[in-house]
Amino acid sequence: MKFYFLLVGLFLLSQCVREISGQAKSMESVPDLQNSMYRVVDGVPCVRLLNLSGEIGCANPGRDKVVAPVVRYQTGLDLARPSAILVSLDRMGELFDRHDVTVFFRISKDPGLSKNIGGILVESGTGIPNEFKGFSPDRKFPLAEFSPYQSTNYEWNPRGTGILWNTYTFPIFLLTNDSTPIMKKIAKENEKKTEGHTSNVAEFDLVMQTTKYGTHDSESCLKEGTCLPLGGYRLDMKYGSVWSSLPPIHISSSKQVKPTILTVASMDSGSLFRDKNLGSESPISGLIALLAAVDSLSRVDALGELSKQLVFAVFTGETWGYLGSRRFLLELDLQSEAVRGLDSKLIEMVIEIGSVGRAFNQGTETFFAHTTGVSSATNATLNALKRAEVSLGSQNISVSLASTSNPGIPPSSSMAFVKKNSSTSGFVLEDFDAAFSNKFYHSHLDDPSNINSSSIVAAASLVARTLYILVNENKNIRSSVLDSISINGSLVDEMLSCLLQCDPGLSCELVKKYITPSATCPVHYVGVVLGEPSSTPYIGYVNDVSRFIWNFLADKSSALEKNSRSTCSQDCSNKGEVCIKAETKGICVTSTTRYVPAYSTRLKYGSGVWTVLPPNSSDPMAKIDPVWTESNWDNIGLRVYEVQEASLDRLILLAGIAATVLAYIAIAIARAFITKALKRD
Repeated sequence: MKFYFLLVGLFLLSQCVREISGQAKSMESVPDLQNSMYRVVDGVPCVRLLNLSGEIGCANPGRDKVVAPVVRYQTGLDLARPSAILVSLDRMGELFDRHDVTVFFRISKDPGLSKNIGGILVESGTGIPNEFKGFSPDRKFPLAEFSPYQSTNYEWNPRGTGILWNTYTFPIFLLTNDSTPIMKKIAKENEKKTEGHTSNVAEFDLVMQTTKYGTHDSESCLKEGTCLPLGGYRLDMKYGSVWSSLPPIHISSSKQVKPTILTVASMDSGSLFRDKNLGSESPISGLIALLAAVDSLSRVDALGELSKQLVFAVFTGETWGYLGSRRFLLELDLQSEAVRGLDSKLIEMVIEIGSVGRAFNQGTETFFAHTTGVSSATNATLNALKRAEVSLGSQNISVSLASTSNPGIPPSSSMAFVKKNSSTSGFVLEDFDAAFSNKFYHSHLDDPSNINSSSIVAAASLVARTLYILVNENKNIRSSVLDSISINGSLVDEMLSCLLQCDPGLSCELVKKYITPSATCPVHYVGVVLGEPSSTPYIGYVNDVSRFIWNFLADKSSALEKNSRSTCSQDCSNKGEVCIKAETKGICVTSTTRYVPAYSTRLKYGSGVWTVLPPNSSDPMAKIDPVWTESNWDNIGLRVYEVQEASLDRLILLAGIAATVLAYIAIAIARAFITKALKRD
C-alpha cells in the first residue's frame, strides 16, 4: 500500500501531460493562439481628413487602440461606460439625423455626450428597407462656397445631414455583409451577460498620424509629413483626370484651329466611409453616359471634316472642392504639357453630364437642362438638344429646361468654369429639376440598385445626337444620319457591372481588353497624391479605373484615323500616337488623350515636400480653396474578443495565490509523509 498513492499520482500526471500535448499540437504557434482568442472583423473605416482650417472625419482619440464592449443601438440608449454602438441600416437615419431626439449630430459638439462612445459599427444589408426615406451625409447645398450665385441657402440635397463634414474623436466602421451577422451575435450575447463577469469587446485600431503628432490642419501636417494631398496619383488608389478629343487634334498641322465643344463628367464620389463610395447615380451614371456617347460618335464617318472640335474630359476630386476641374482650368492658363493642343479661348460651350440614372418617370425618361446663363451659344445648344429629343421621339425620351425659380446650375464641375468665367455657355444635364432625385447622395448606399441602365442609355443618346448637331452648326441633317447615332445598350450594361460591382467588377472582359487590373472591386474615392504630379505618370501610379478610361477614350477617339497599329509596350515612335492596351497586347494609335493631375491649385511640390502657396489674385476660387489632405496611418484594423471584468480578475488572482499557498503546504506535508514512510521501510 505504501506505493499505491505514488502510482496513482504518476498516472494522473501522465494524463495531464497527454492533454497538454494534444492542445500544443492544435496550437503550434503564437498566431494560432491569437486566432483562437481574437476574431478579425472586416469593415470599412471613416478616416481623418484635414484642410487649412481644421479637420473632419474619424480617428481614435489618442495614440492607443480603443477597446469597448459592443452594445446594440436603440432609441433612448443610455451609456454608463464607453461602448461600441452597433447600429442597423434602418436605424442609421435615426441615429445620424440631427433633428431626432437622439441628436447624433451633437456628438461632435458635446463632449459630455461623446465621452462614452468608444466607437460606432454600422451594419450592412443586402437590401434597403422600403420605409427608409434616404440618407445623405453631405450638406443640403454641397460645396456652396464655390457657387457662382449668392443663394447658397438653397437646398439641392434636401436629405443632407452634413455629418460628412464633422469631426469625430472616435472610430466609425461600416461592417461588411459577412461581418454584420457576427457582430449582431456578439451584441446579443452581451445583452445576456449583463449580470455576468465577461463581455465581448471590439478593439479599434484607427490611430492617425496627425493625431499622434498634433498636426490638426493641412499646412502643419504637410510640413511634418503626416498627411498627403487629396487628388491623383498614389500607390494603392491613384486617380487623375483624363481628357480626349474626337477626332484627335493634330497639333503640328497647318489646318485652322476649330472652336471647341467640351463635354465633361466626373469619376469620383464621396462617402462617410473611405473605400465604400460607388456613387452609382452621382456621378458614375454620367461617366458611363459620356463613355457610351463617345463610343457612338466614334462610328460616325467624316466627323473630322466638320467645323468644330469635340473634346471630352473626365474629372476626379470634384467632391473635394472641384480639384480636377479647377486644376484643368489652371493647366489651360499655364498651357502646360498636360493640355497641349487645347486653348481655353476656343472653348465655345461646356456640356456636363451629371446624375442621369434615375430619369424614368411614368414610362418616359425625363431629363432637365440646367443652363449656365443666357447667351447665343447656350440658345444654340438648347436648340440642338431639342432637335435630338425630337429625333428620339419613338423612344419616350423627354428633356425640359430646369425651372426658372432655381437659383442657377446645381452643384457640378460647371460651377468651376462659371466661377472662373461668368460668360461660360452651356448646360448641365440632370435627371432632376429643383432638387436631387438621388436619396443617397454621397452615401455608401448609392449602389447599382439606385439606378437603371435604360435611363443612362437615354441620356447618352441625347448627348451624342446633340453634339453631332452642334458640330454641324445646326445645319440640315438627314434623319437617317441621326438615326445611325445609336447607343450600344450592351456596352452600358457591361460598364455598369465593371465599374459598380465586385462580380465581375474590374475583372470583366471589357476592362481586361485594355488593362490588367490590380483589384476586382471598383472604388471611386479620389485617393491622395504621392510624389511629383505629371501628365505622363508612371503607369504603376495610376489606378485601374483611370487607366481603363484613358485606354477606352484613346481607342475610341482613334477609330476615324489611319493608324499604324504597330505593336508597343510603352511609347510609340510616330508623332501623335499613343500606346493603348500596353498591359495586354499594346498597339500604337493616333489619339490626343492625356492624363491631367488633380490636386489643389494652392499646392506646390518640390524637393520631396508639399508647400501651401498664398492665394493667387487671378484665381477667384483660390481664397476659398480648403486644400484637402488625408492623414497617414500605420495600421487600420478591427477585431473582437472576450474579456473579464477587473473585479473577477482580482478574485481569480487571489484564488490563484491561495491555491499556490495551499499547494505548497500540501506538497510539504506529502513530502514529510513520504520521507517518513521510506525511513520505516
